Amino acid sequence: MKLLQRFFTIVTWQTLLISILSVGSTALCIHYKFEAEFPLTLVATAVIFPIVFSIGGAYKRREAALKEYAAIKGYLRAIYLVSRDWLDKPKPENIGKMKMIIHDLFSNVRKLFISPIEDLPKNEELVYEDFSKISLYIKHELRGEGLSSGECSRTNQYLQKMMISFESMKHIYQYRTPKTLRAFSSLFIKILPIVYGPYFAYMAESMSWGLEYVIPVLLTMILVSLENIQEHLENPFDQVGEDDIVFNVEKFVGNLKHN
Repeated sequence: MKLLQRFFTIVTWQTLLISILSVGSTALCIHYKFEAEFPLTLVATAVIFPIVFSIGGAYKRREAALKEYAAIKGYLRAIYLVSRDWLDKPKPENIGKMKMIIHDLFSNVRKLFISPIEDLPKNEELVYEDFSKISLYIKHELRGEGLSSGECSRTNQYLQKMMISFESMKHIYQYRTPKTLRAFSSLFIKILPIVYGPYFAYMAESMSWGLEYVIPVLLTMILVSLENIQEHLENPFDQVGEDDIVFNVEKFVGNLKHN
């Protein structure tokens, strides 16, 4: 069942529509004896190379986002451990306060990345308010309770590096792979299976009956599926594709122990 669900995330109504049009084009060309031997290198040049390049670029962006996501989680846990372990007698209410700040920050980070990009300014403001709360916590609850200036400086470095990782993720969220390249490949993905009707009619002479319609359907499925894979990888935060980044806020905060 899981495999079937994954299959239908890349084989969509668009696949069906273009398949019908390409089969219709092939049938008309066979009927009217309109045949031509087109070079298949056109498919590789106009579609395969651009779409594979885009998939590679989108995959690298996802891997970079995962790296920065792991860094944010690591720095959050490090700051929590500072508040819990670096003071001789840490106050339980202060540890609980740090845990609540982490929960709010992580929740707002998740909200920012899974929301439409139009909401970015409002959501970004909430995230930086939580960063400010951590900065004030270091100043008052940590340094005010006796943490040395050197250790406070190191904790501030954790906060600084976490903000850099957040900015890196935000840029991945804002900027996509080249739009013109994706538009170019998307256009040819939709028209090539139809335009190649004369070629499929030409090939039908050497095929058994019915197989001449299998080739345009297969070509359509391959090209449209590659485009859908690229679209799912394009935004690794939208929680639509199988390979999106999942923000497990509740699990992360639940693993933070007071003792």
